[in-house]
Amino acid sequence: MESEKLPQNHLPEGYIKHPLIGVGAVVWRNNDILLVKRAKPPRVGQWSIPGGKQELGETIEEAVHREILEETSVKIKIVGLIDVVDAINLGKKGAVEFHATLIDYAAQYIDGKEIAGSDAKEVGWFGVDEIGQLNLWEKTKQIIFESKKIMKIKNLYFFNYEK
Repeated sequence: MESEKLPQNHLPEGYIKHPLIGVGAVVWRNNDILLVKRAKPPRVGQWSIPGGKQELGETIEEAVHREILEETSVKIKIVGLIDVVDAINLGKKGAVEFHATLIDYAAQYIDGKEIAGSDAKEVGWFGVDEIGQLNLWEKTKQIIFESKKIMKIKNLYFFNYEK
């Protein structure tokens, strides 16, 4: 991606100097996936897979478990890596306003009652057939469908959860 490079000391207010690392998971319970309605930028008010920023000193997988628990109160088992995606927003004069490298996993629901954390307005379980009715980022839709393939390969897609 070509963009005009502004000197670091001339970046507009609120622009970042380095990309951040974000993690997320498509969490499956039977044939439903867990989604959150975002309460904070970027994409405020949009449904998304749960996740957030990796913290210093934690592994990517530790970050996934922590973020899913913080945002949804749900415990998970990581099944496999789906993809690594760059989310880049350009602002004034082509400068990078936001850049996150997002590492997304497929996961299986283990335990917990879904409750929206501080980064989420709402949380809920949705069938794949409902995805088209939600205001999802196109890349999020792709990640969800890729996760379905991973769950099928691992013979976990149509698993039965009983509590």
